[in-house]
Amino acid sequence: MKVCFKLLGIIVLSLFLSACSEQPITIKFSHVTADSTPKGQGALKFKELAEQKLPGKVEIQVFPNSQLFDDDQGMDALQLGDVHFLAPSLSKFDRYTKKLQVFDLPFLFDDIDAVQRFQNSSTGVELLDTMRDKGFQGLAYWLNGMKELSTNRPQLQRPEDVEGLKFRIQESDVLQAQFRALDANPQKMAFSEVYQALQTGVVDGQENTWSNIYTQKYHEVQDVIAETNHGIILYMVITNARWWDGLPEDIRTGLAEAMAEATEYANRLSNEINLQHRTEIEVAGKARIQTLTPEDIAQWRSAMAPVWKEYESEIGKDIIDAALNANN
Repeated sequence: MKVCFKLLGIIVLSLFLSACSEQPITIKFSHVTADSTPKGQGALKFKELAEQKLPGKVEIQVFPNSQLFDDDQGMDALQLGDVHFLAPSLSKFDRYTKKLQVFDLPFLFDDIDAVQRFQNSSTGVELLDTMRDKGFQGLAYWLNGMKELSTNRPQLQRPEDVEGLKFRIQESDVLQAQFRALDANPQKMAFSEVYQALQTGVVDGQENTWSNIYTQKYHEVQDVIAETNHGIILYMVITNARWWDGLPEDIRTGLAEAMAEATEYANRLSNEINLQHRTEIEVAGKARIQTLTPEDIAQWRSAMAPVWKEYESEIGKDIIDAALNANN
């Protein structure tokens, strides 16, 4: 009788452990933009692909619009295991590595194609691993688009038009230096706080992509948007390095494949969405789009040029040169 009870206990325990092992791994993906942005669409595509490739093994929960965490909170949560994937702007990482500041240098890339060539280069791929010693593993670069400048003033054509104005920036020393070079006043601020700050005049302007400007409705509280294309917003999808390395091999492989396909999809969609949202902003007619001449752009380039020299030693001249080579 005792043997029977013992065998029954072993069977019950075995069934319990088997049931536990069949429970899908819940994976939380937090980001700060709307579902309709390139990043939002990329996150949803990753969910779709991962759950297709690993049926019953993973459940991907996507939290857009800072519903779960803003980017700063998310970094701490990622280290604690409270979230598993983030896609912050590269500007958020300068406290973990100075090398990624290369992406914030003004007028570094001629266009989005050059950005993609650099991120796919050997140097770009190596940069995904630069925060492993801090506990973060980079998995992919997701494009948002080229940055435009906006203000609550009616004119935004030359650098002197922003002198003395307050601009919201991301957490980036390079971006801070960029606006100081323009004799403007940079204000570091979370993405979720920007609309209200623009609406109430806490800041006079901001820099962002067409998709972010449109989905966050910044064009409704700004008078002019200058088509400067002076920089980029590029995200790095990151995870907790220890958690990632500890996943079963089949799970990690499936997630990596889903991420690669979602990245290709999101980056292809980025240009299309930005063009669409630029048109929507123009049709809305609430903010005037200021087109700039080559002479205007030359003035902006000249005003921001000192930032390159200021940060060359921190970033590494070799990395800057590799980025410049992507323009060819």
